[in-house]
Amino acid sequence: MTQSLHTPRLSTLILLSALAILPINIFLPSLTNMAADFGVDYGVAGLALAAYAAVSAGLQIVMGPLSDRFGRRPVVIWGLAIFVVATIGCAVAPDIWTFLASRMIQAVIAPTFAVSLAVIRDTTSKGEAASRIGYVAMAWAVAPMLGPSFGGLLDEAFGWRASFWFLAIFGIAVTALCLIDLRETNRNPSSTIVGQFRAYSELLGSRRFWAYAITMAFSVGAYFAFLAGAPLVAGAAFEMSAAVLGIYMGSITAGFMLGSFLSGRFASRFALTTTIIAGRILACVGLLLGLMLYLAGIDHVMALFGPCMLVGLSNGLTQPSANAGAISVRPGLTGSAAGLAAAITVAGGATMSSIAGAVLTLDNARYALLLVMLASAAIALMAALSAWRLERGVA
Repeated sequence: MTQSLHTPRLSTLILLSALAILPINIFLPSLTNMAADFGVDYGVAGLALAAYAAVSAGLQIVMGPLSDRFGRRPVVIWGLAIFVVATIGCAVAPDIWTFLASRMIQAVIAPTFAVSLAVIRDTTSKGEAASRIGYVAMAWAVAPMLGPSFGGLLDEAFGWRASFWFLAIFGIAVTALCLIDLRETNRNPSSTIVGQFRAYSELLGSRRFWAYAITMAFSVGAYFAFLAGAPLVAGAAFEMSAAVLGIYMGSITAGFMLGSFLSGRFASRFALTTTIIAGRILACVGLLLGLMLYLAGIDHVMALFGPCMLVGLSNGLTQPSANAGAISVRPGLTGSAAGLAAAITVAGGATMSSIAGAVLTLDNARYALLLVMLASAAIALMAALSAWRLERGVA
């Protein structure tokens, strides 16, 4: 489908996607102050992250089918409205339990990223979708990279509640923008919501869907393994301060941004699986290079973070095309596919993060991290090759 009068501006979807990801970590520098303000242990305040992640993962599965049944626009608008109210609840919460309850409701914004991908697929061809998703993915990368720094500045200037007031104002602005620019793009809504949820069995029975979803899950899994292991490596191998570590950890995000930009520019010129496989090969080659540098006794910090930056670059190339492939498997189930693929991706990331946390020690941190990341990248490559074969009817 070509771009039409009902296609929202790309800037609208970029801002919506940034809002969907920013609440995850903008407040993290404030956790200590929040705990002190509420008079609770740091671990209790930390539930604000875990509870949010758990609820958002569940909502990924729910809101996709809702958008297939009732339309993209009402799901986004209602999600934004609930998010704004919940965010204000966080900002004015008198105690930790009110805050955590509001925080869990606030997670309703997270699945709007998947719904925005469905909007893109509704209004573009498969190749164009990968290109536009690439640009949207840049916002998905920039927001969590800049969010903690901005939240820390707000906390220092105005207190921890300022981050939530900012999110509420940002949410109101995006709501107004969507009311104006985001028209309904789902021209073939499903007849019943029960039937829509039953459609998950159709997606789960599709080998093509699984190939794309597993590619995404283990591409992101390598990144989550990096997040879990990099602080240990930084301390064990390089005696790196937290501030310097933050800069180096941003390297993989910078690579993802560059890859997403390249995907946005060039993905529409190639078959989806061509871009995906190129990205996965780059990840495996980069991690193998990192292991070779380790075996050669090269201890420079870039011998680790350089290959990891290539993983970020490869993910930026892979994710937009894999997303476009997953949500194109069943044209009538675009929203459901986007939500289910997002949930599987989150599960893959959590799995590899847990594995990295379980196997890494002070003694093996550097090479074990590279091995875990390589294992995840290799699984993603095999899934990408499976998608290539399935698209060509070989398997």
